[in-house]
Amino acid sequence: MKLACFRKSPGGQPRLGVYTDAGIIEVKGRLAKKFPSIRAVIENKGFPELARWARGRKPDHKLNAVRYLPPLWDAEKVICVGVNYPKRHPVLGAAPPPEHITLFAKWEGALVGHREPLQQPKPPADQTFDYEGELVLVIGRECRDVPKEKAFAVLAGFTIMNDGSVRAWQKHSVPAGKNFTNSGASGPCFVTRDEIEDVKKMRLSTRLNGELVQSATVTDMIFDIPSIVNYVSTVMRLTPGDIIATGSPAGSGGSREPQRFLRPGGVLKNKVKKG
Repeated sequence: MKLACFRKSPGGQPRLGVYTDAGIIEVKGRLAKKFPSIRAVIENKGFPELARWARGRKPDHKLNAVRYLPPLWDAEKVICVGVNYPKRHPVLGAAPPPEHITLFAKWEGALVGHREPLQQPKPPADQTFDYEGELVLVIGRECRDVPKEKAFAVLAGFTIMNDGSVRAWQKHSVPAGKNFTNSGASGPCFVTRDEIEDVKKMRLSTRLNGELVQSATVTDMIFDIPSIVNYVSTVMRLTPGDIIATGSPAGSGGSREPQRFLRPGGVLKNKVKKG
């Protein structure tokens, strides 16, 4: 099942919908009150109920006719893993692979939804505004100290993120460079874990102005998904709807030689294929 969160108009009430190739089936009435967000669906184990309700229904909205929110717009925690693919470090340049997993957080307001414009930082920060496509894990139940062999059992599914970064400010501190308002994006939808037959075959790609600039599979990660879930859950209690961005592969602007950063009017598309 695929789910999306959206507004019908700017500033409108957040709504939940079942995302299909033909359009979005808006969740209404009693179910809308019970499931106001994807996080609420996860907390209430509502996927089977929603699937039964949506079966045979026609879409209410075309895919390009709504204002998307990040799928987990009300997540309690947005956790990100840094430097998790072999590449030239976008800030430090030539640097050895990390010995341990590195974490940072996204603050409220850092992410916009699918098709919403990113906000170009004001000068001089705009000169090092970077893109980073990432696969995102969505936590399905409260957990702590999850063994690696049970990592996938605590996942509800996946989504995708552009981890927008201002590299010059990242030299000041990682949180500063990673949290400019509306600098990143997530979506369009959340995909349940059962939709993915083989996680290792998932391929992440990023296109900038139509050009393929990033392409990697899950197997290219330095720290795999079980290691990430184990590490993060050792540090903190995870709750339903928390998200963990798993890092970005080579090809982001800062890791290129010469470097290539975002400019006004550019079109950025992140995608994950099942493989």
